[in-house]
Amino acid sequence: MRRFLAWLIGLPLAILLILLSVANRTPVRLSLDPFSGETPAYSVELPLFAVIFLALIAGLAIGGAATWFGQSRWRREARNRRQEASTLRAESDRLRRAAEPQRLALPPRA
Repeated sequence: MRRFLAWLIGLPLAILLILLSVANRTPVRLSLDPFSGETPAYSVELPLFAVIFLALIAGLAIGGAATWFGQSRWRREARNRRQEASTLRAESDRLRRAAEPQRLALPPRA
């Protein structure tokens, strides 16, 4: 079922990306020089679809990093809770083992 859904979503998306790439293959100049419009010092010519894809990938990476850093508090809290649960579980097991001989030593009820 999961594989079917992946194909159901992935295939139309792949077709759309291919159509976007074919329709926007004209080269554009990407300039990193804000002061010189006619002869920029830092520029590169790329197909428009490459610029779009690079912007999309950069946006996904920046958004993912922002989310990851934003959730660091919750990950730290979960790590502390797991450590606390492990400590309490070990203490509970130790107390249970210590109490077993005492239960065996009790006289039977009349």
